Amino acid sequence: MTVPVFLSDVLDGPELVLGGAEGRHAAAVRRLRAGERVDLTDGAGAVAECVVREVLKDALRLDVTSRYEMAAPQPRLVVVQGLPKGDRGELAVEMMTEAGVDVIVPWAASRSITQWKGERAAKALGRWRSTAREAGKQARRFHLPEVTEPASTARVEQLLAGAALGLVLHEEAAEPLSGVELPAGGDIVVVVGPEGGVGDEELGRFRAVKAVPVLLGPTVLRTSTAGVAAAAVLLARTGRW
Repeated sequence: MTVPVFLSDVLDGPELVLGGAEGRHAAAVRRLRAGERVDLTDGAGAVAECVVREVLKDALRLDVTSRYEMAAPQPRLVVVQGLPKGDRGELAVEMMTEAGVDVIVPWAASRSITQWKGERAAKALGRWRSTAREAGKQARRFHLPEVTEPASTARVEQLLAGAALGLVLHEEAAEPLSGVELPAGGDIVVVVGPEGGVGDEELGRFRAVKAVPVLLGPTVLRTSTAGVAAAAVLLARTGRW
C-alpha cells in the first residue's frame, strides 16, 4: 500500500503532532498504528516523511525522518471548467486533480444550465475545493490544485490572453489537441464548455485573444470527462507523465 498523505500547516521540528480533522481521520478512520509511515505536506510542495510514534484518541504523535521540497511542475496546466449539471462538477474536479491539473477555474458559461448565485455559489465552491483536497491526498499530490473563485467570460479572456498557450475544446475545430505545439513553461489554459458547449460569441472572444480551438478526438465526451481527457494528452506530451 502507498504511504498515506495528510495536510498540515506545521512541518518544523523533529517531532510533530497531527491533530484536528486530519488527526481524527488518521487515528479513528484510517486506524494507523505505531511504526507506520505517513507523509505530511502543506499542499504547496513542502513534505515531511514521518513514522507514527503514538496514536492518541484523535491525533498522532510523529517522528520526522526527513524533509524535502517538491518543485512545482512545469508547464502549469489550468483548466477552465464550464459549470455542469448536478454533481458532475465534483466528478470533473476529482478526476482532474488525480491526473495532475494545477488550477481549476469554475466558469459561468452562457450555455451553463447550472448557475452559482448567492449562498448556493459558496456551497458549490466549497464542495469543489473539498473534493480537490481529498482527491489530492488520495493521489499523493504534494502540490494541491487551486480551485479559484468562479470566473466570468471576461476573466477567462484574461487568463487566455496571459497564457503561454490558450486552447478551447470545440467539436468543430480542425486542429487536433495531439498536434498543437506546446510551450516548455508558463501556463497552458484549456477551456472546457458546459453540456451545450462553448457558444459562438464566447469562441469569437477567445479567438480574439489568440486562443486556439482544438479537437479532442472523434467522439463527443461529457463536460465532466473532457477536461481530464485533455489533461492526459497534455501531461503526456509535456513530459509531466
